[in-house]
Amino acid sequence: MEVIFTEHAKERLQRRDITEEEAISAIKYPDKTSKKEGRYYVQKDIGRAKIEIVYEKDKYIKIITIYYI
Repeated sequence: MEVIFTEHAKERLQRRDITEEEAISAIKYPDKTSKKEGRYYVQKDIGRAKIEIVYEKDKYIKIITIYYI
């Protein structure tokens, strides 16, 4: 499935020094997943930090934001 990043998500990746590959891997292989009001929330320990990604899924995955937890 195609993955796209909003401009906001791209800014957060750059600011937090997280790669697109790490974000996609977190979605594919999350440590924890939940869903609320049509959005998915996945958590993943990427070694140097634990992150949470918020995304929507329809014809493609649209990453809304990403942050440290």
